[in-house]
Amino acid sequence: MIPVILSGGSGTRLWPLSREAHPKQFLPLAGEHSLLQATWLRVSPLAGRPPIVVAGEDHRFMVAEQLREVGCKDATILLEPAARNTAPAIAVAALEAMLDGTDPLLLVLPSDHVVTDVEGFRRAVLAASAHAIEGGLVTFGIVPTGPETGYGYIKAEAGEGIRAVAQFVEKPDAESAARYVESGDYFWNSGMFMFRASVYLSELEARQPQMLAACREAMDRAVRDADFIRLDRDAFSASPSDSIDYAVMEQAPGVSVLPIDVGWSDVGSWAALWQVAGQDASGNAHHGDVISEDCRNTMAWGDGRLLALLGLDDVVVVDTADAVLVAHRDRVQDIKGIVAKLKAAGRSEPVWHRKVYRPWGSYDSIDLGERFQVKRITVNPGATLSLQMHHHRAEHWIVVSGTGRVTRGEETLLLGENQSTYIPLGVKHRLENPGRVPLELIEVQSGSYLGEDDIIRFEDVYGRG
Repeated sequence: MIPVILSGGSGTRLWPLSREAHPKQFLPLAGEHSLLQATWLRVSPLAGRPPIVVAGEDHRFMVAEQLREVGCKDATILLEPAARNTAPAIAVAALEAMLDGTDPLLLVLPSDHVVTDVEGFRRAVLAASAHAIEGGLVTFGIVPTGPETGYGYIKAEAGEGIRAVAQFVEKPDAESAARYVESGDYFWNSGMFMFRASVYLSELEARQPQMLAACREAMDRAVRDADFIRLDRDAFSASPSDSIDYAVMEQAPGVSVLPIDVGWSDVGSWAALWQVAGQDASGNAHHGDVISEDCRNTMAWGDGRLLALLGLDDVVVVDTADAVLVAHRDRVQDIKGIVAKLKAAGRSEPVWHRKVYRPWGSYDSIDLGERFQVKRITVNPGATLSLQMHHHRAEHWIVVSGTGRVTRGEETLLLGENQSTYIPLGVKHRLENPGRVPLELIEVQSGSYLGEDDIIRFEDVYGRG
């Protein structure tokens, strides 16, 4: 069995903590591990081979590094050059899985879900595998805990355990959802599936031949290096964009559902995170440096500063370095409207955190004014930034801790703590950390334009243009 982990999402329903450049699957929302890491750890004891991860190009280094941190060093990472929904993503994973001539079981999992009963989930996977081995298409339905209108539903035929799907149902209104839950015949659509790779591809070819053809061409023309498989942009972009539900599961004969009750959540909002988080006797779920008095059913997430809550009921408060959200818990599904307004205004907050992660480390923009910017830069041991230049800004680097090797034009400098250098506008330069501890430095930029797109790269070990 090969886990196929879908990590292409860039959701903002947990804004301001989740952003397009650092979405929720990379955040430790329900424990010490990120949701992506927890997804792999949940299934790793059952996996016969390392996972196939399908991700966006912009997230490739975060995927690789987070999996490496939890001991998964041999994952196959397929990079989507464009978002085309789940059906094409699973198709390219299935094609990759069969390249060695085998026809493995695929366990398809979103990377951003929470499962609290891990052992129960593993038992369910083993139960579903027996049916999938024989050529069945299996989906996992979640036993509903209430009339949720944010999920699609699956109506199952009568019976126990794995049973035939009678109907897939779109997200219902409140009245219909209540009726579904009361009947006991309906389950939440979890977006998790199991089937043989060949079975999925056969069903896709029968119903979406244009999609499968585009995926085959994208794989045939893919560029492979030591770390990633980069799907061909033109071919993959030509694929129709559709979910696996629409493309296959709702049309194929003999689709089965296994109802499970394993403490599942898609953590699709702050209200959903509040439900799965540890709560005190008054229903408050707090993370970070939070103090409260006379509060009930609040969700508070502090990312550094002290948060003080007084006399609040059913309120969500989220504090990050560059944005604060205060919302009624019943309105958090409407955050997308706030994000849309920010995007329309051309603001960076929907996309970037103040602290931005790069394959070599990170930088934190600690001050910004007209014609200047101050960053705190962390370079990981052994890491190297690109050889680059800027047309519109000069830079002054001051080492706070660690050791930095600086290329400045034709010079090479070795800087230690409290030492500095100046990079004039238009001069080629590079920063490296030759040491065994992180390199911390302060960068002061000055110039007429300070945007990140004012970078001309000449050499880059990470393959960035």
